[in-house]
Amino acid sequence: MATRVREPEQVAPPPARPAPGLDAAGVVDDSELEALAARRLRVALGLTGAMLVVYFGFILLIAFAKDFMARQITEGLTVGIAFGVLVILATWRSRGRTSSGPTACTSPRWAA
Repeated sequence: MATRVREPEQVAPPPARPAPGLDAAGVVDDSELEALAARRLRVALGLTGAMLVVYFGFILLIAFAKDFMARQITEGLTVGIAFGVLVILATWRSRGRTSSGPTACTSPRWAA
């Protein structure tokens, strides 16, 4: 005599309730965070614009001011090479602190 095993009933999990401080979609409802994001966007757009001016200014100097860029500052160093190094340093400096790593968020309020 074979016994038949009953299949377990499919029970839907209870609906998830948002945690305190979160809206129904689970997103933090915080105007301070929105202001921080807006400020970050303004800074990012400003740095992007500055880097475009620096880079394309350098390219335009190379294209249209060859005599100036070829001028010797010292033996083996021209204005073009010096400006090229400055463009690289400006790029490196504009990156600042990246958003990765253990020191990315120093504010205790936003640290996870």
